[in-house]
Amino acid sequence: MSTKKLIIFDLDGTLAESKSPLDTEMSVLLHNLLGIVKVAVISGGNWPQFEKQLLCDLPHDERLVNLSILPTCGTKFFQYKGDWKKIYSEDFTADEKEKIISSLKKALAEVGFKVEKTWGQTIEDRGSQITYSALGQQAPLEEKSKWDPDFVKRKKIKAILDTFIPEFSVRLGGATSIDVTKPGIDKAYGVRKLGDILGISLKEMIFIGDALCPGGNDYPAEEAGVVSIPVRNPDETKRVIETIIACLDNN
Repeated sequence: MSTKKLIIFDLDGTLAESKSPLDTEMSVLLHNLLGIVKVAVISGGNWPQFEKQLLCDLPHDERLVNLSILPTCGTKFFQYKGDWKKIYSEDFTADEKEKIISSLKKALAEVGFKVEKTWGQTIEDRGSQITYSALGQQAPLEEKSKWDPDFVKRKKIKAILDTFIPEFSVRLGGATSIDVTKPGIDKAYGVRKLGDILGISLKEMIFIGDALCPGGNDYPAEEAGVVSIPVRNPDETKRVIETIIACLDNN
């Protein structure tokens, strides 16, 4: 553990429940971790989601300089320098967006899943990522957790979508989401950019996420060669953070 200089987390399902803010215990643990090591959070959500879920519940102090934020699966990068600055954003062109969205709609029609009720947008343009949320962006967690707990529905959609847009990266994320980014731009890309910007090698990182299965949007981080710890929920993540803090303190 003494060689680890950066701890990277997924957000939804790892640090917090889907689209929900950090709870008090997680906020304290993350703040303690930021006091001893660099931390990054990389997720399919866009910047406003990070502000709402993560940043509003963390103490606003000098430890934020140790925190890197990578929205939309690492296609954007923010660092704290007195306030939050965008370092880069790998945005789609208008034509790329149009092709992805029309292909998504065709894939959904072909797979034929019926969703009885949705809450908000189901297809969202996040600039550098197009995200499909089966039940809508504002769906209640209870409904989302029931829709596709074993990823089977989304794997069928992804398999069809992969044939329509092979030139893009399609990953499963969150509780009901599918994320589409530029080719080669996924959490592995984000992790490598982190290493370049911070001057930290892959072997000096740990990645923690709840979608580390093949096809999951956390899996590319493991494929990149980062030591990865799978968790099932934020409570498991808390125990992992406690262990990391104890090991780093001892070293």
